[in-house]
Amino acid sequence: MAHPIEHAQNSARKFGGKPEDYLAIHRWFDESKAFFADFRHRALRHHTEGIFLAEHIFGVALLNSGGQQVPVRYIGEQHVKEDLGRIPTAQDWLSEIRPQRWMYGQRLAPGKSKSHL
Repeated sequence: MAHPIEHAQNSARKFGGKPEDYLAIHRWFDESKAFFADFRHRALRHHTEGIFLAEHIFGVALLNSGGQQVPVRYIGEQHVKEDLGRIPTAQDWLSEIRPQRWMYGQRLAPGKSKSHL
């Protein structure tokens, strides 16, 4: 499991510039560790949708300190590949969830309101 600094150092080697140019993006991918501190945190952003969300948040490209425009999508792909060896889809992660009854939602009995739950 690579630290965001290691990912950023790898980005600088691959795309030019300094690790600091890339650190915010790599920290964003791993922020979910704050509330789920094992590999499962990756289910929230380490997939194709997460990569496109990073692009939406950080912009299509960043200008690194070497003056080069680097597509944010490439940075996200690098991060996910370094952690997982491939880029899964959100469906790949979600299809592994074992359904539980509560996940289907609750049906209210006639005459009951949500305040009684």
